[in-house]
Amino acid sequence: MAATEIKSRHAVVSRQPYELYMAFTDMRNFLQFLPEDRKKDIEADYDFIRGTVQGFNVGVKVAERVPYSRIDFQDDGAPFRFSVSMFFDPAPETGKTDFHIEFSAELNFMMKMVLGSKLQEALDKMVTALADASEGKMPEGFDSSGYGFIK
Repeated sequence: MAATEIKSRHAVVSRQPYELYMAFTDMRNFLQFLPEDRKKDIEADYDFIRGTVQGFNVGVKVAERVPYSRIDFQDDGAPFRFSVSMFFDPAPETGKTDFHIEFSAELNFMMKMVLGSKLQEALDKMVTALADASEGKMPEGFDSSGYGFIK
């Protein structure tokens, strides 16, 4: 089975590469993006995060950290093999970061047809949301009263 490769769009984030890298390097930081009712089923430490998602046990662990430029993640007990890399490249002469994500997975033909465009869309939305948040723009669906995303 050939790997499916998906690359997100690039976006300039108004933070320096080391700031973004440090935010993503500790897997416990991902818990803050989850709704409160989902956190109880999630376990995380510096190197991994695991939980049950729609009935599937899914785990992700850090495979490699390249300080201030890239973090590679890979599955750690998921229904299919995958890896994700986040890139934090200096945007020339701005003090900002050119950020993008690359995803690779071993998907059968049917899974690729069902998930391919949704994965591309999800990666692009994550990159755009991070860039927007760095400019003070709130993502669509965000509840500004401090309680997170509207369900």
